[in-house]
Amino acid sequence: MDTRADRITLQFFAEPMDAAVGGQTVAAGSVLEWIDKAGYACAVGWSASYCVTAYVGNVHFTRPIAPGDLVQAHARIVHTGRTSMQVLVVVEAASPRTREFSIATHCILVFVAVDENGASTPVPLWEPSTEDERSARSSAERRVALRGIIREAMHAESYTEAGTAPRTVFRFLASPSVVNWGGNVHGGTVMRWIDETAYACAVGWSSENAVAVYSGGIQFARPIAIGDLVEVTARLIHTGERSMHMAVHVRAGSARRPSELELTTTCMSVFVDRGETGRALPVPALTLDSDEDRRLDEHAVELARLRRRVPPMPDSLLALGGREG
Repeated sequence: MDTRADRITLQFFAEPMDAAVGGQTVAAGSVLEWIDKAGYACAVGWSASYCVTAYVGNVHFTRPIAPGDLVQAHARIVHTGRTSMQVLVVVEAASPRTREFSIATHCILVFVAVDENGASTPVPLWEPSTEDERSARSSAERRVALRGIIREAMHAESYTEAGTAPRTVFRFLASPSVVNWGGNVHGGTVMRWIDETAYACAVGWSSENAVAVYSGGIQFARPIAIGDLVEVTARLIHTGERSMHMAVHVRAGSARRPSELELTTTCMSVFVDRGETGRALPVPALTLDSDEDRRLDEHAVELARLRRRVPPMPDSLLALGGREG
């Protein structure tokens, strides 16, 4: 296989339709869509087969992107399993006048290659050729066990009517405009829905200046078909002095049986209320009235602790993005 088939760069302008409320910065949901598109293109290029998004971890939004900025989304393979690929995506942005790019976010995505029947299929083995790439593969390998711990911790929690914390629910039909090559909804589109619902919940607790600073633990359990009834629920489960932690669940199924929707995707998102100076403002403390409120509050704290154990990618690899060194 060509030695450069393990990476790809997408370059484009951030458009007005990508903007968050207020129009000054790009919405986190748009950035998540870009991440998924770049990662998907890289995974398909390596595997030469259709791929599905299985997991997206630890997306820290470190600097805003403005509509009109020039964006580069670099994606590169950093680990392969039998049928899976871990893809590092680095998103950079710059004014088109200066073209001085700086990193806006980076994360690891896991894709699984599937055949025409939807069954997982083997992918070519990726072997690192530089010290940075060997470090990246080692970091990716160490993430596998921790990812399993986070997944089990999230799946172990239940969300019932006993919880009294604020929540926002969006319901709609999955339209043909969001179809992917496999006939289902794009993973990036699902992540945009997650961000929009979490944003609405955060606004209700703080203000319209709420912005996402983190999304992670995004697990795709099953695809969403075009025409499905989709229900996205965001619940505030923990507040720090300046942060709001949202648990988001996506369910989907036949519109004829709305009581039988199945869980498709889970995510944890963190928002802050950004003031006029750009710094996070204090937010009201969440009152923990029920046993479920207290349990989920502890769950959010534990997930934050687990996230701090995620091994970092080499700084030199991030600085190169997906580009050739």
